[in-house]
Amino acid sequence: MKEEIEKMAQKSHIQAGVLLSIVGALENATLRMAGATPDNQEVKNFAEPFEIVSGTGTISQDGCHIHIAISDKEGKVIGGHLKGGCVVDMTVEIVIGIFEDASYKRVYDKDTGFKELEIE
Repeated sequence: MKEEIEKMAQKSHIQAGVLLSIVGALENATLRMAGATPDNQEVKNFAEPFEIVSGTGTISQDGCHIHIAISDKEGKVIGGHLKGGCVVDMTVEIVIGIFEDASYKRVYDKDTGFKELEIE
């Protein structure tokens, strides 16, 4: 799913967008858990079906930063930073707002060790 969102941002030339809504189902999920540093990123793979119950993030040609919350068959919710490898089950509906007067860039920040959002 993440790869497709990034492809769409490239194809549609999105300079600055925001994830307004995301609902649907996943066959599996791959999330980076809270507390990540460049040297210690706990990424978990969940091999079961999930419903996407919430999501938010920034979208641009220069990179996407998306967090999602998903629920399992029991209704238990987990969430984290969306990573590649999540496979859509049936469908996912994604609504993106686009800002025509801004541009999002990802710039390396020596303090965090990550590429951080810079708005132009």
